[in-house]
Amino acid sequence: MEIEGFLPATTENKPDYCDVDISRKSFWAQPALQMDDVFAHLRAEHPVSWQRPIEGAVVPDPDDPGFWAVVRHADIKRVSHDNDTFVSGQGVMFDRLPPLFLEMALSFLAMDPPRHDKLRRLVSKVFTPRQIKRIDDKIEHATKEIIDGIATDPSGEIEFMGRCASLLPLRMFCDLFGVPDHLVEATVTHITGAVSWADEEFLAGRTAAEVQLEAIAGLHQVAQEIIEMRRAHRGDDIMSSLVEAEIDGQKLTDFEISSFFCLLSGAATDTTKTTLGHATRALSLHPDQRDWLLADLDARVGTAVEEFIRWATPLLTFSRTAVRETELSGQKIMPGDKVVMIYLSGNFDETVFDQPRKFDLSRSPNPHVSFGGGGIHFCLGANLARTMLRAETRELFSRIPEFQTEEPDLLGTNFIHGIKRLPFRFSPQ
Repeated sequence: MEIEGFLPATTENKPDYCDVDISRKSFWAQPALQMDDVFAHLRAEHPVSWQRPIEGAVVPDPDDPGFWAVVRHADIKRVSHDNDTFVSGQGVMFDRLPPLFLEMALSFLAMDPPRHDKLRRLVSKVFTPRQIKRIDDKIEHATKEIIDGIATDPSGEIEFMGRCASLLPLRMFCDLFGVPDHLVEATVTHITGAVSWADEEFLAGRTAAEVQLEAIAGLHQVAQEIIEMRRAHRGDDIMSSLVEAEIDGQKLTDFEISSFFCLLSGAATDTTKTTLGHATRALSLHPDQRDWLLADLDARVGTAVEEFIRWATPLLTFSRTAVRETELSGQKIMPGDKVVMIYLSGNFDETVFDQPRKFDLSRSPNPHVSFGGGGIHFCLGANLARTMLRAETRELFSRIPEFQTEEPDLLGTNFIHGIKRLPFRFSPQ
């Protein structure tokens, strides 16, 4: 399958496929520490390995020769910063998808300079100090309301992801972008579809491509309706600011605004939701860390949240495409080669983190790559995610300090380290 505008990948001058195979769907369905058993071997013996094409692609490509798996922290940082060699405009996921679809779903995340820089500058203008202060106040209020509803539940048992972890980020996203009440249900449905395309339970007999197209098209329809509402009546929300944002006399098009809406719909919701789920599970398994945190919650919450984010690694992978010949950890990378950064592996790299498989809320410094390895594509919503996680940590664990969880039901994808269900038991107030 050739897509216009893409560099052709090739099998020429490639080594044999690595004996340590991480391309199977079953591999990515494992718990994180089981996957890291394999990544640890790769970090030591094959830091950049040539892998078979990923199983379960959204659009299967019979001509896909495979990809380079990058598992060391230092190499992830190098690929992230060298955007002259490793570009994003040909896709940032395992699947090689048409450029129009990439722009619809991922906005400037799947672009390269100079277009990336222009769009990012325009979008960044809406995150003003006034907007951030407004967001902080709303996060505190919404978090208290959500935990109030849980802490007083007489059953003392909830499904944590649905009743707690997903509520704040979804509520804040809808508030920030001015999603009206009649569009909230559709927005939530499409957000879920956009990140769950590889999970067999969610697919329910549909193809991954069908689910992805339906979800992205649905989010664009929602965004377009909000854009038209905000042109008629300005609101105190990000969508209003995006409609008005201007640099050098140029404004964003409706398509560009809708694509950014798609990008943030996942980035602003799943990162926080996934991190809180994994953090809650870890705290129930490590009560000593829970006790340490609660002994001085206000002073320790910032450091704890960074360890939550490292431990959870909500985004498992991102890819780049090489556009010129280079070398990475002894392997020759050729133009057209797909290079996949394994963030989960980078966050457990023994050369960077002391006892990386230890859940340590006092870990400092904590140079995790959960928001990417830096460079021009560093996550625009990282500080928003941190703010929500700090608020949730303070409110949830001070109100419900004693709880137990059961084994989580993981989302079966190689992209989001998601949790579908997490049973949570506690003593109600």
